[in-house]
Amino acid sequence: MTAVPPTPALELNAGALRLALRPDLGGAIAGFWHDTTPVLRSCEPAELVASRPSACFPMAPYSNRIGYRHFRWLGRDFTTAPNFEPGNPHSLHGTVWQAPWRVTGSNPTQVELAVNHQADEHWPFNFDATQSFELSDTTLTLRMTLTNIDARTQPAGLGWHPYFPKRSRSRLHVECSQRWESDPTTQLPTRRVTQGSIDGEVRHLDFDNCFEGWKGAANLRDEKLALKLTSSLPYLVVFTPPSRDYFCVEPVSHVSNAIQMGDPAAHGLVSLAAGDSMEAWMAIEVKRA
Repeated sequence: MTAVPPTPALELNAGALRLALRPDLGGAIAGFWHDTTPVLRSCEPAELVASRPSACFPMAPYSNRIGYRHFRWLGRDFTTAPNFEPGNPHSLHGTVWQAPWRVTGSNPTQVELAVNHQADEHWPFNFDATQSFELSDTTLTLRMTLTNIDARTQPAGLGWHPYFPKRSRSRLHVECSQRWESDPTTQLPTRRVTQGSIDGEVRHLDFDNCFEGWKGAANLRDEKLALKLTSSLPYLVVFTPPSRDYFCVEPVSHVSNAIQMGDPAAHGLVSLAAGDSMEAWMAIEVKRA
């Protein structure tokens, strides 16, 4: 693909699918539609003012929370800066969702983005990340690579945070085996418990949890669309707030707050040596219901 200059918005089209991107707003998806029906929570790219109200944004070099914005790594103590709503004691979702990405290549059905992070108060290590979006007549495929360009080994993780519209007959089915319960006050994980499959109408679900042992696909269906979400990532965060008009099904590489657990690697966090990379993909297949 040929290199193109930075631009605030890009659009891909394939068959009935349309994808609108805002590289300048955290490498986020502004909207994703099947004809005129939103597949994800969507707005036209010119209407998007920040990455958090987007359709989907990337998470790196960690997903979910770092409890109370501090961690110990290889014998040293580090802190992160506030990056979420006022009063929240944790840092959330990494750094790249709030950084401007640059376009490194595009064609009518594919876009490649890149971002460089230099150590700062939000993350004390240097890294590069790339993200690609590929659209076919039936499927959106996202890929992300995180490369440690620091001289030191750093902890690393990644994922995506898609928002799905909650419709009157929205239903979720996920095969999984374990769920991390969270402290209702801190929203940090406390213990792992056995979890059967999730299978129900979203309006009756009330999750804000990380799940392990998910396999196959997460299937989302409503009166308009049938979606199949697959990923190379081994954990899934499911967020189904009863009072909101959306829900989230987020493939991630590690358990929430794994960096503060006794054995972070056992919970998915990667120890990324200087020069090494980690990568992942996520795909959303779209059909009419």
